[in-house]
Amino acid sequence: MLAHNASLLETESAFDVLARAEALNSNGRRIINLGIGQPDFKTSAHIVEAAIRALKDGHHGYTPAPGLPNLKESLVGYYADHFGQAIDSSQILVVPGGKVTMAFAMMLLGEPGREILYPDPGFPIYRSMAAYTGASALPYAVHEELGFSFKASEILSKLTDNTRLIILNSPGNPTGGSNLDSEVEALVAGLRDFPNCAVLSDEIYARLHFDGRQHQTLLKFDELRDRLIVLDGWSKTYAMTGWRLGWGIWPKTMIGAATKLAINVHSCVNAPAQFAAQAALEGPQDAVDDMRAAFQARRDLVHQRLNAMPGIRAAKPKGAFYAFPNISALGMPSKQVQDIWLEELGIATIAGTSFGDAGADYIRLSFANSTENINEALDKIEAWVKSL
Repeated sequence: MLAHNASLLETESAFDVLARAEALNSNGRRIINLGIGQPDFKTSAHIVEAAIRALKDGHHGYTPAPGLPNLKESLVGYYADHFGQAIDSSQILVVPGGKVTMAFAMMLLGEPGREILYPDPGFPIYRSMAAYTGASALPYAVHEELGFSFKASEILSKLTDNTRLIILNSPGNPTGGSNLDSEVEALVAGLRDFPNCAVLSDEIYARLHFDGRQHQTLLKFDELRDRLIVLDGWSKTYAMTGWRLGWGIWPKTMIGAATKLAINVHSCVNAPAQFAAQAALEGPQDAVDDMRAAFQARRDLVHQRLNAMPGIRAAKPKGAFYAFPNISALGMPSKQVQDIWLEELGIATIAGTSFGDAGADYIRLSFANSTENINEALDKIEAWVKSL
């Protein structure tokens, strides 16, 4: 009964592992979750209060499909303050989660006979949604020795007249890597020869760079703006994963079609959440800074301890809250390591193959957990590695 393309949809393994971990936990097993990609911090009180106030004030109805005008103006200010970029509020589409921008971009640009390029290893929904549209989903490499950046020459060599979208992600999931500025600049220059190819820049971890590095949004390239879609949201930056809030910045030629998709799919984002979103943007940013500092300290701990273990090497994450150690020297598939660590050690992680074929030698650990739990998990992993 289902349409053919329904069979092309994949899943996100982190949720499968989470379900298994919760089942084990309900049966009395202690499970340390280093699998799920969400901050272990609570949403700030002033954000929660803004949603409560909106409910009490009677904001219970529909809003404009692209988002509340005041919220969109807050995003204009946000980009000026944090990234030094001017954007037009008419090109913003507020959506229920970052994945919606991702899906809309591929629905509008993908179809049989077209090609969409995505990073491998990379967020699994890139490949899933690209394939769902009927387009050819083509991977490009991100390299461990480059801190999991791409090489512009490799992407450009894959482009054809049928390529309609390149997906970039920095800081990256699952790697914690950051694309090298020189490679980004070379890619943008090379795209002059491919005027029909758009770019989706997934910048959901933009505020979670480490070591004082400032995020370089692709909005800074004026020559790219007429075919650039920027994906971001509140989930990671403001610890609001369950609120389901994201936004996209669209080219003028695409925002109309994207808005029509929103009207057809979800009408609008729920009103109280949008008031909370505005409070997040305009209110104190201390919690963002504190969370980033905590993640950086945990990053340092995880990086040092993993590299001290025999058979494991780990690049130093530059952002987000993931480590992506190379476990090839252990001599077993990453899926097997994932299952052993969960079933025998009580530690939830995600096999690198969940993020693409190029992830076969890796496993993803999230350090969005307490330092105590991370140390306990690493103690168990170290003992297991040494016992091999």
